[in-house]
Amino acid sequence: MSEAPAAPPAASADPLRADGIDLLLRPPEPRAGWRLLPARVVAMCAVELQKLRHDRTELYTRAVQPALWLLIFGQTFTRLRAIPSDGVPYIDYLAPGIIAQSAMFIAIFYGIQIIWERDAGILNKLLVTPTPRAALITGKAFAAGVKSLVQAVVVILIAAVLGVALTWNPLKLLGVAAAVVLGSVFFSCLSMTVAGIVLNRDRLMGFGQAITMPLFFGSNALYPLSVMPGWLQAVSKANPLSYQVDALRGLLLGTPHHLALDFAVLLVAAALGIAAASSLLGRLAR
Repeated sequence: MSEAPAAPPAASADPLRADGIDLLLRPPEPRAGWRLLPARVVAMCAVELQKLRHDRTELYTRAVQPALWLLIFGQTFTRLRAIPSDGVPYIDYLAPGIIAQSAMFIAIFYGIQIIWERDAGILNKLLVTPTPRAALITGKAFAAGVKSLVQAVVVILIAAVLGVALTWNPLKLLGVAAAVVLGSVFFSCLSMTVAGIVLNRDRLMGFGQAITMPLFFGSNALYPLSVMPGWLQAVSKANPLSYQVDALRGLLLGTPHHLALDFAVLLVAAALGIAAASSLLGRLAR
């Protein structure tokens, strides 16, 4: 009696099964650093927006100081007419400077957050991921820019209520947003660079308070360069805040400006800030 022929080996009915098992045994290749950069930036910005959505207390409290600057300082010096203001009311001249100031005050203490993440062990976990350090710093810097942009919107609304003659041209407002974000990127990176040097939250607070007012008063936020002494004019020309304020005034008020130079300086300052903060990130995590 003849034997039944042997059955052929069973083949998978699902042609994708073998590939699926292969993916389980062999992890996918990590994405290159340049491909991670947009994802990291978007993720960090989303985190900041979530924080603002769940707790708006900081947004309200930070709006008090710029409102006082515009209400008291701006209206008083508008009546005194003691400071030249390029042919516009002084409160109009002051408003772009206060927008830049409020954005800088948010960004300049951003290094405190990265020290907190170091103390909580979050930074070390981020550094062992394949994400490049420059991508981490860029994401955090643009997250600071998002928070500063929200603050700038609040200040613009306060200025509009006070009768400041601002433009509502959508293209110019996009330029305003770009100037606010780029300035915030630089100042947040400056803060994270200082954090990488001092390595301590209390010391960073001291350094932040020591440099914010010189940066503010050593710029054209409150008065034009023409009324400054020569040494202060030199300081102002080296201060990125001056170029940010000049761009905001030109876009919002239509005063004489140098937009190409302003944005070139802000872009270079932001790139140098990212490079400096990235180089010190490993020292901060030790």
